[in-house]
Amino acid sequence: MKIGSRNFNWGTKTFVMGIINVTDDSFSGDGIAFNLKKVEQQAMDFKKNGADFIDVGGESSRPASVYGEVKSISIQEEIDRVIPAIRLINQKIDIPISIDSKNTPVITEAINNGATIINDVSMHKHDPNMISLVSELNLPYILVHNIPISDGTNILQQIKLDLIKSIDVLLKSGLDSNNIIIDPGIGFNKNTQQNLEIINKLDQLKIDYPILIGTSRKKHIGETLNLKTDDRIEGTAATTSIAIDRGADIIRVHDVKEIIRVARMTDALVREKITNKNA
Repeated sequence: MKIGSRNFNWGTKTFVMGIINVTDDSFSGDGIAFNLKKVEQQAMDFKKNGADFIDVGGESSRPASVYGEVKSISIQEEIDRVIPAIRLINQKIDIPISIDSKNTPVITEAINNGATIINDVSMHKHDPNMISLVSELNLPYILVHNIPISDGTNILQQIKLDLIKSIDVLLKSGLDSNNIIIDPGIGFNKNTQQNLEIINKLDQLKIDYPILIGTSRKKHIGETLNLKTDDRIEGTAATTSIAIDRGADIIRVHDVKEIIRVARMTDALVREKITNKNA
């Protein structure tokens, strides 16, 4: 898959996406609001420590059912948050930028200012213009599963079916199949037991598309270990390592330096060939 000026060969290594939340209410407590100095420093640190992508988001996607009141913001406010950050990152370092948004006006502005990946946690269901925009832009699109799963359902089979249906819609709209990345949606409309099962059986979601997974600091870790969000790095490391073993191609994380080490070590154990030991 070509993203920006780079070609990504899935399976050669685990690729890492660092998270920059330009918010003041991120569930993980890492939101840096409108402080562009902090944005620059975090982006530089991510690049230095080996991140392959940076994901910029301006609206908290934390579920209200888990974290209580979640502030909704206007589309203009979201644009005002993410665009300066994307411009700055794009000026300072050469790294593909992902825009984490479910709103097409935000995505359009982000792409116009240097973002090259769309990360839509709504599974293209929030904004009625999303499918047409995605097909028009024909850029890498992260399809995040975000549909409730009934008790007693085969979780992995249901996620797989839901993703295939959504992919079919995207392909019929004109999106190139080479631009689709799937994400099982850890934490989105799923409870802790379901999240753990998804990670453990991630290999069942292999449907010829690269898999991105984001477990970083999430509720299932906190509930399992009885730890607060800022104390979940070991839990993130464990879930990341298992996800890589089960077939994850991209991991989306807050703690880039530490989790890249986990990814490299896991790659050395489970991948047949490491093409670049310094990657």
